Amino acid sequence: MKKSLFFMFLACISQIAFADSFWDHNGSTMRLVANGNERQFVYEVPSKRMYNTGVRRGNVLFNGYKSGNKYFGTSTVFSKNCHYDLAYKVSGNVYEGPKVVLYGKRKQYDTSNNKCVPTGKVVSDKLVFTYLYTE
Repeated sequence: MKKSLFFMFLACISQIAFADSFWDHNGSTMRLVANGNERQFVYEVPSKRMYNTGVRRGNVLFNGYKSGNKYFGTSTVFSKNCHYDLAYKVSGNVYEGPKVVLYGKRKQYDTSNNKCVPTGKVVSDKLVFTYLYTE
């Protein structure tokens, strides 16, 4: 009985959009906005570190879509020294918990001394979103 309930729960997870659900990402509370297959992770309560870079409630971190248990789209790096979005492609999976893990490669920028200069390096990013609650 417990096993069948568990599998029913997993089936529901793959179908639920988690609209108006809230997720943790590096200490920030994110809202998952779902419209059909479209998905956005939006800052609801930015962490102090993100707030200090200029991130405010409503800033979009991830914009993309869901296909099966996979997410595809674009993520953004926020920097107080770069006065434009530093967007890059990401993709990943929805896991039990639930949790969403996205991976991507992005250009690295030197933001020291109030600069925003590409370094010529490419770095790998891993974004982890852990479910908190539904409103």
